[in-house]
Amino acid sequence: MSTRDQVHVRSVRDEPASGDGHRVLVDRVWPRGVSKEDAALDDWLKDVGPSTELRQWFGHDPERFDEFATKYAQELEGTDAWQQLQQIVADHGRVTLLFGAADRHHNQAVVLQDLLTR
Repeated sequence: MSTRDQVHVRSVRDEPASGDGHRVLVDRVWPRGVSKEDAALDDWLKDVGPSTELRQWFGHDPERFDEFATKYAQELEGTDAWQQLQQIVADHGRVTLLFGAADRHHNQAVVLQDLLTR
């Protein structure tokens, strides 16, 4: 199985699926309106989420997404949280990165999937 097939991205609000594998929330802040039970998480890696400053600068503006992705990758480099996420992917056959944002295409989980599957 290639890493691309191994790492998936879904909203934490999506119904958990049998093919999700190890479910990891990658938000620094718990998503509003989602109970811990409904989220059905295996891990919550708060520290792998973007910093408050970067998140506020980005503001989920699609025009800023490419620059956000670059800054976020730099922010992650060498951190324990990034190494922990890489280890989770190595340890589990299938991982689903969960995000709380409304935009399914411009969020940190998409960036993480890209970084993990390069």
